[in-house]
Amino acid sequence: MIQHAMIEIQSPKTIPTTAVPKIFLAGSIEMGIADEWQARVIVRLKNEEVAVLNPRRSDWNASWKQHKDDPMFRQQVEWELNALDASDYIILYLDPHTKSPVSLLEMGLHARSGKLFVVCPDGFWRKGNVDIVCEKYSIPQFASLDLLLDHLIGLF
Repeated sequence: MIQHAMIEIQSPKTIPTTAVPKIFLAGSIEMGIADEWQARVIVRLKNEEVAVLNPRRSDWNASWKQHKDDPMFRQQVEWELNALDASDYIILYLDPHTKSPVSLLEMGLHARSGKLFVVCPDGFWRKGNVDIVCEKYSIPQFASLDLLLDHLIGLF
């Protein structure tokens, strides 16, 4: 019997070029505010043969200047952009307790990609905008992260 094993790739580790599906975890990440939903996804996918590209890194340093000339900040942003492009699927979870402007930017960048799956609960400050974009570009939208993962696992 073949054992399936999910691998998690955190920024800034090298993005694999393997044939397994690559899933990018886009969405709310505000430290101390956003639900750590990425950990729930990792647990749920642990028995799947996938690579999870996780921008939430254990060595994040809030002192990094959010400026293009800060080498650590640049490394993070470029890793995320490359991981989004390299992914086969993008999970976008928008926590209603956050604003998540970068997540909304990522949604716009990949709205036409065909690889975006969205959870935007009631209470998210721009839920109406997200709903309309999902409708216009036929982006699958789910009522919960569990329902999204049920659907996604069915695609492997």
